[in-house]
Amino acid sequence: MHEVGRLTPIERRDYELGRRCFERGDAETSLPHLTRLIQTRNFADVHYMIGVMYHRKGDISAAAHSLREALRVNPSYSEALLALANVYESQGDFDRSREIAERAGRLARSADDVLDATTRGKLANLQAALGDAYREVGELREAIEAYRKALDRCPNFPDIRNKLGIALRDVGLPDRALAEFRRVLRSHPGFCDAAVQLGVTLYSLGRTEEAAQEWESVLVEHPKREDAQMYLRMIGRY
Repeated sequence: MHEVGRLTPIERRDYELGRRCFERGDAETSLPHLTRLIQTRNFADVHYMIGVMYHRKGDISAAAHSLREALRVNPSYSEALLALANVYESQGDFDRSREIAERAGRLARSADDVLDATTRGKLANLQAALGDAYREVGELREAIEAYRKALDRCPNFPDIRNKLGIALRDVGLPDRALAEFRRVLRSHPGFCDAAVQLGVTLYSLGRTEEAAQEWESVLVEHPKREDAQMYLRMIGRY
């Protein structure tokens, strides 16, 4: 982002201490150094670190301001875009968060139009967080769309596919939910959350014996799994 070698000794100290504390997640110590530095230097990465620290402290307005400043200095700063998308998501501004996340995705594309794996994972998790938020307020169609977009980026994330299955079941599409849970278990046989939800979905379709088999298979591997125990008690099998 800039040449640290051109800093004055005091600025260099603020930068190095501020970054070191930022990497430890120590907002109280990093912020004084970093905010002092931007009084004389307009560095995008310093604005970014300040924004992230303010977000951790719960100061959403200050976080958004600092991240926008980072983007004013460097409009192609993908990490700042992702952080700003998280800020908007925490405010409940899901449309703006999604817009910013998509912009980050476009900017992060390499010459052969393939996203860096780390950035792709961050974008997928951010999209899934939007899906969670939509599902919590009952906007199931929007949640399904968000989970699918996340899986377009990272199709092998079992937790996101499991959430998609739950949303599909809740919206009244149990057969499609079954397909998603089974897909998770084919690629991740030990992912018990999907097996439990597969059982729940089978039970909702009146297929009690198949549901019981799923829950019992969970207890073979995880005997203390309380949700599987609860469902088996519900049908008199535990």
